[in-house]
Amino acid sequence: MSSKKTSPQPPLSYKDAGVNIDAGEDLVENIKPLAQSTRRPGAEAKLGGFGGAFDLKAAGFSDPILVSGTDGVGTKLRIAIDSGQLTTVGIDLVAMCVNDVLAQGAEPLFFLDYYATGKLSPNIATRVISGIAEGCRQSGCALIGGETAEMPGMYAGDDFDLAGFVVGAAERGALLPKESEMRAGDVLIGLLSSGPHSNGYSLIRKIVDISGLDWHASAPFSEEQTLGEALLSPTKIYVKTIMPLVRQDLIKGLAHITGGGITDNIPRMLPDHLRPKVDFSAWPRPAVFKWLQETGNVEEAEMRRAFNCGLGMALCVDKDNAVDILAMLNSENRQAYIIGELCPAKG
Repeated sequence: MSSKKTSPQPPLSYKDAGVNIDAGEDLVENIKPLAQSTRRPGAEAKLGGFGGAFDLKAAGFSDPILVSGTDGVGTKLRIAIDSGQLTTVGIDLVAMCVNDVLAQGAEPLFFLDYYATGKLSPNIATRVISGIAEGCRQSGCALIGGETAEMPGMYAGDDFDLAGFVVGAAERGALLPKESEMRAGDVLIGLLSSGPHSNGYSLIRKIVDISGLDWHASAPFSEEQTLGEALLSPTKIYVKTIMPLVRQDLIKGLAHITGGGITDNIPRMLPDHLRPKVDFSAWPRPAVFKWLQETGNVEEAEMRRAFNCGLGMALCVDKDNAVDILAMLNSENRQAYIIGELCPAKG
């Protein structure tokens, strides 16, 4: 009686399972000069080790408190992938993280990114990470490491996801908000945004679907850009604008206007006995928000909670300093407006 022999299983490699280690190594080589371009005191920004180090003493701190933050880009990333415009979402990633720690009065020091995809393309990843490096340069923080994960079966096609992590520091006693110093009559100053930044994009994508436009059509609210380009305008980074005022002890509180819009974010920096009184006509609302509101028939209250409506950061300052601070912020270009004041929570 004869038995039929079965062929042995051919040797399998990690590449056969969909993970290309060589592509990962190519990516590391591609981004080494990008990381080097973000060097700052305290960080050498070398890649390839198992962790990144930062020297707080070399950065000029004597008694620091560390402040950390993490965030992503949300569904704005879907527009970038679908339109093939990948060079600015990295700026968004950094901005969402560093603006958050800035709101605590901390200087962003170093940044790490997480890039996950089903099939790693060194070219695509390099374009994305070049934006991350640009965001780090704009904010003065070092890109000291990160993680690239190739996970077949988890993401379709060229889809990928991003997460960012930042660590900042402030000298002990200098953290914001300074709730004990806030008083009724303190002035609120708003800094203009570059557009919707990185919030409300699920609603934005729904409105674009209703409009029938694609990402390569001319933007109805911008003569020189496609719709995709206009909606991918990167989130503004406020570190170099605001940190000098923080160091001069001129700011009592900061609010990063992100998810929840102006309505929900300004109260986050205030003590319970005070509330903000905001004049929504005090600053020019960019045309993109008018188009979104009209095309989607979005009620005003919903606009104020879903979007920043043209403001990316709000400052609480002493009323006696407000005019001088406004002049400092507008010395180069008009980006700041007095938008309201603090009032008692009762009465």
